[in-house]
Amino acid sequence: MKVFKLTLLAIFGTVLSATAQIKASDKAVIKTPTLQQCDECIEKLQLLLSREEGVVGLKIDAKKKTITVTWLTDRTTKENIKVAIANLGYVADDIEAEETAYKKLPKCCKIPDAVVAPKKG
Repeated sequence: MKVFKLTLLAIFGTVLSATAQIKASDKAVIKTPTLQQCDECIEKLQLLLSREEGVVGLKIDAKKKTITVTWLTDRTTKENIKVAIANLGYVADDIEAEETAYKKLPKCCKIPDAVVAPKKG
């Protein structure tokens, strides 16, 4: 009986230890209307966003112009990820693309001129 109790206690301790190591994560779909269906865009975003602190998963859908991202909630937030996307030159939900980064994107990664509204003046 004593061996059974010790075994049960050891199993319970292992379960508690494993549970304590599970990190809380969150997931969101971020709209990226300026994302083009270009391999260069997708590869760049995949590489650079996967390096962002706390990001543990990415799925980029250029056709739907969305990025589904999973992150550790104790390391980053959805807002930080949207800012990272904007800093790479792409609109991310309600955050405008950083202008200098957008200008540095290859031509294939920019919105075609026909889609951009003409300047007034």
